[in-house]
Amino acid sequence: MSHVLGRQTKKTLPTAVRGEGIYLFDATGKRYVDASGGAAVSCLGHGHPEVTRAIKDQLDKLAYAHTGFFTNQPQEELADHLVAKAPAELGHAYFVSGGSEAMEAALKLARQYAIEIGASQRKHVISRWSSYHGNTLGALSAGGNRARRAAYEPLLIDIQHISPCFAYRGKRADESDDAYGARVANELEAKILELGRDAVLAFVAETVVGATIGAVPPVPGYFKRIREICERYGVLLVLDEVMCGMGRTGTLYAFEQEGIVPDIVTMAKGLGAGYQPIGAMLVADKIYDAIAGGSGAFMHGHTYMGHPVACAAALAVQQVMARDRLVENVNRMGAVLEKSLLERFGNHRNVGDIRGRGLFWAIELVEDRASKRPFEPKHQIHARIKAEAFARGMLCYPMGGTVDGKAGDHVLLAPPFIVERGQVEEIVDRLGTAVDAVLGSVMA
Repeated sequence: MSHVLGRQTKKTLPTAVRGEGIYLFDATGKRYVDASGGAAVSCLGHGHPEVTRAIKDQLDKLAYAHTGFFTNQPQEELADHLVAKAPAELGHAYFVSGGSEAMEAALKLARQYAIEIGASQRKHVISRWSSYHGNTLGALSAGGNRARRAAYEPLLIDIQHISPCFAYRGKRADESDDAYGARVANELEAKILELGRDAVLAFVAETVVGATIGAVPPVPGYFKRIREICERYGVLLVLDEVMCGMGRTGTLYAFEQEGIVPDIVTMAKGLGAGYQPIGAMLVADKIYDAIAGGSGAFMHGHTYMGHPVACAAALAVQQVMARDRLVENVNRMGAVLEKSLLERFGNHRNVGDIRGRGLFWAIELVEDRASKRPFEPKHQIHARIKAEAFARGMLCYPMGGTVDGKAGDHVLLAPPFIVERGQVEEIVDRLGTAVDAVLGSVMA
């Protein structure tokens, strides 16, 4: 009997003992294709020798020094690296231990910024339904994943939500992408005016929505309209790129493809590629300057923020990515993945949508393609596909509640950036076999 309180108590999981490239191995020697990078984490694959060496070298120098007393070289170098590759407006980095912590920090920083500039009446945050921003209470409050919120509703803070930009489910038959994008973006302006034109701190959104609805990119122009509204009303734009950033969708920062710059951007998973726990936010100079010229201190912190070993690992990951031009491979192999998914599932009677960017793709399962009617939740299509794929030696990242928090199923793929053409085809083939096995029994 395990003494670990894990994610589940009614199932005994295999023990992972080794990782090599895009593969993981359990204690019996069984090999698994990591087609989702865990949860879009392992962008560099497993067992990279240069990252392992960087961690060992840093441990030989310094394992920990509290950031209330010291800075450290890996933290400084990682900040320099990220800022150098970001737009000029984003001049400072803040390092924590994961995506949820990064989002908590962003929410608190937005509030302190308002106080520093004499706008303490700003107290509201607006987010979107069908989003996911983390599992701490503040981040969960900002998120719009109804299933994950449900048990904790009495503990959550009051954050307002508007519609996501989810064209497959939200765009009307008579709407163009431009018209649809404008319509859902304008919900932000309406909500700001409802709450008070000088009462809103920030708008929070995933640039490309990840876990909750599965690799959903915005329609063209959506975020430009969002940016305009935020500027008009003095609202900070906070983009959550914990899952979709750091090269996952084809550019280092996902917002680059939208032609905008946020005031705060958070990142985590692909930042350290799973080699050490790390998350971060990049902050606009205007926010830093307001604090530096005011109170002089961000009233927030964690024991392990700016951890030297975590920062050394993340710096090594980012240096390997840059040297080996892995974001270019994301785009090359992303095109192969898209083509393979379309060939395998494009005419599948139970696949309603295939969507994504870079190496971040999902299929949405439906009972009826014409009406987009989802399967009844009782069938647990997503969970059964996960189990079938796992039995066949492949990790994918499915989720239910895609449509409304209860109904709907999708499967997310996010393979490591080092993936090769043959491996992409292997991933799609195994997914296809798992999907057909599940749907064959459900539709029989």
